[in-house]
Amino acid sequence: MKYLRLRATSVVLLMLCLMYFITYLDRVNVSTAASGFGKEFNLSKTEIGLVFSAFAYPYLVFQIIGGWVSDKFGARRTLIWCGLLWAVATICTGFAGGLVSLLLARLLLGFGEGATFPAATSAMSRWVSKDNRGFAQGITHAFSRIGNAVAPTAVVAVMAVYGWRESFYICGVISLVWVLIWSRVFTEDPSKHPRITPQELDVLPVPKKKKVTVAWKPLFFRMLPVTLVYFCYGWTLWLFLSWIPQYFLHSYDMDIKKSALFASGVFFAGVIGDTLGGIISDRILKRTGNLRKARSYMVAVCMFLTLLALLPLMWSHDRTVSILSLSAGFFFAEMTIGPMWAIPMDIAPDCSGTASGIMNTGSAMAAILSPVISGYVIDRTGNWELPFVGSIILMGIGVLLCFRIQPDNRFHNVKTPLDDAMANIQA
Repeated sequence: MKYLRLRATSVVLLMLCLMYFITYLDRVNVSTAASGFGKEFNLSKTEIGLVFSAFAYPYLVFQIIGGWVSDKFGARRTLIWCGLLWAVATICTGFAGGLVSLLLARLLLGFGEGATFPAATSAMSRWVSKDNRGFAQGITHAFSRIGNAVAPTAVVAVMAVYGWRESFYICGVISLVWVLIWSRVFTEDPSKHPRITPQELDVLPVPKKKKVTVAWKPLFFRMLPVTLVYFCYGWTLWLFLSWIPQYFLHSYDMDIKKSALFASGVFFAGVIGDTLGGIISDRILKRTGNLRKARSYMVAVCMFLTLLALLPLMWSHDRTVSILSLSAGFFFAEMTIGPMWAIPMDIAPDCSGTASGIMNTGSAMAAILSPVISGYVIDRTGNWELPFVGSIILMGIGVLLCFRIQPDNRFHNVKTPLDDAMANIQA
């Protein structure tokens, strides 16, 4: 197969970028489509919040399991099966007949997408050089934010011509196409790729000669500060992804097309933040050789700037102020992504899929709580700015927790009796 003369490492990174784009397109399309199915099924804001968060329950469970599966069986097979599952779930959402079937389709989506990011991190640990980890994580997550930005306007365009159901059918088909291409272009071992060059192999990590049995308990406690910081970030992420399209629609009485346009503008600020965050983190590492400065200290600064950017929402209901405040807040929040997702590869390179899965349980837990609690607050108060108080508080807590991450303290995979028992169960 011709790859447009791209290097093998570039092809793999591009496919991962497309995966991040598609998975977030499939997650966020429901936020805009809610204006259609919410009216059709007569759902309250709290019930819509439940639909938003339903996928996060299995998503939470499958973070660690999916990370372990990708470390043990490889990212290729893991992402093929995951892709098939999330594609089917997306298509099923279009066939929903009410609240229950919507919840079931979203639960299935959570099963399908639960292992995707840990599996992608596992793939990057073999296909990306150490000094480009921040960039790789930043650019892939930037594509996920492009998915966020494209979703509102794309879904509105489809809804205007066909209906909200058709938007899910189209997204599902796109997912199936990605699975087919991924199965053709990715190999677990870079040296076995038909188009890999010696120059590329020279800068890639040396492949593991044997599979590693994870020391579960020590790894969990080693990653706990990282997970808590990611929960603080995730609260704001899921507040934005779930409610920003509805925020402009209802808080400023805009029509659905204009609200989608403003929501897309906020999400595009995140695209820039993701890309710059990864680049800056890697540059700091190259100049200083200090992982704490490049990863945890940078995350702390960006979380503090997010806090400051959201404060104007508490005192002003001016539309221009809201747009600028939300865009700046999302920009600085997304600058944390590159360094955050590089940290599992820095701390535990031999089991980075499992480590990143543990970290992402923080965001998954936030995905369960943030949309529902925010919807409940909006239902009870009618105030669309009030949910951002939680983001401001948690960002402040995250700043303090960043200093406990210690990415330069590499995890030593020493097993305990509990880990031996887990290994016997897995065998």
